[in-house]
Amino acid sequence: MAALPVTTTVTELPDSRARVEVEVAPRELAAAMDSAARELGRNLRLPGFRKGKVPPAVLIQRIGREGVFEEAVADRISRWYVQAIGESGIAPVGDPSITPGELPAGGEPYRFSFEIGVRPTATLGEWRGLEVPRREPRVDAADVERQLEEARERLARLEPVDRAARRGDFIAVDYAGTIGGEPFEGGEGRGQLLELGSDPLIPGFEEALIGASAGEERVVAVTFPPGYQPERLAGHDATFVVSVNSVNEKVLPEIDDELASEAAGLDTLEELREEIGQRLLQADERAVEREYRGAALDAAVAASKLSVPQTLIDAKNQETWERAVHQFGHRGLTKETFLRLTGKTEEEVLAESRPDAEQALKREAVLAALIASEQIEPTDDELIEAILADVAPERRPQSAAERAKLLDRLRKAGRLGELREDVAAEKAMDILIAAAKPIAPSLAAAREKIWTPGE
Repeated sequence: MAALPVTTTVTELPDSRARVEVEVAPRELAAAMDSAARELGRNLRLPGFRKGKVPPAVLIQRIGREGVFEEAVADRISRWYVQAIGESGIAPVGDPSITPGELPAGGEPYRFSFEIGVRPTATLGEWRGLEVPRREPRVDAADVERQLEEARERLARLEPVDRAARRGDFIAVDYAGTIGGEPFEGGEGRGQLLELGSDPLIPGFEEALIGASAGEERVVAVTFPPGYQPERLAGHDATFVVSVNSVNEKVLPEIDDELASEAAGLDTLEELREEIGQRLLQADERAVEREYRGAALDAAVAASKLSVPQTLIDAKNQETWERAVHQFGHRGLTKETFLRLTGKTEEEVLAESRPDAEQALKREAVLAALIASEQIEPTDDELIEAILADVAPERRPQSAAERAKLLDRLRKAGRLGELREDVAAEKAMDILIAAAKPIAPSLAAAREKIWTPGE
């Protein structure tokens, strides 16, 4: 197995922080320098060489070792940081404070360091035999009826009507918008179908079309709200000329045997109700298991001793928020739009989520302590199975060599430690659950009322 490109030395600091000294192997630095040199020399022309084909050694000599080094570090330091985290074995919290190193002499390793918050250490209490509330799975008749209504919505049809548009109707429109009298990109559309009363991206646009009839033209003035995408339109006043082509009423099917046939290929409405009930029950069984596991872990946290610095809580809270904002982006939602929809500021969101961040750190610390106490060490087969959990059987590597390569790739990328910890945490949770005693939620509530001081 090839040596890692980085090695680390960890020094514990006060307040759940650590300093990590990192050494980047000379061969890894040389490869980074060569890559940076090629990138810098992509458009460089030198006599005797074709464009883009100048050897890295010649480029480094021509550009200067210092300049190539700076480019190499800027390009690779994030990768080296991730590899260092994996090699060091620390559990980071928040963003690092990185101190870049100086250009080393030829053949010497490159050294840099960083400081970062780390997961706090917990002292386990008595975690065996914890009494944990666990409710019974249930299905409410109202939930079944709600699912039936959703099936009706999916099978609804639109029928043209000869009347003015009402809230809930669908209208087909052509529109052309201007800002300051000038057309703008994305401001024109033809044959667009709008549901009047749906959540509008431009406040006032749909409202202005209620009461319109087919063949009618209306002029609608709106203001693009803050956070609107694309950003270049946010805050601008716009005028749209809207032509209504048709007004369509949504017609829902009856709740009967025909609905059962169209929605699920079943013969009767009662069969559809039973099928929906079974699906909801299975979903609630999974929810009960998630709740029980969370409650068991929280009970183990309550029985343990640990202190979490406020700075660490804030770092975890900010880290979680930034991850959520990143996920918003994947759904086409900006941070500004999310805040506008919730009616909260970023500071208010962070203040509300701070207790959750603290509890998340405590949960992680207790699981880590349990892993150490029970000497949980995932096998390579367990790690590989975790990697392949969502891979179809026919696409899974079969030979031992191919499976081992998966782990080696993660190891070189600095991700193997993270995977190992995730699998170990899941095994620790299984041990905790096996040792817990489920009790009725009503009994747990009664005991809490009796035992809570001041009650």
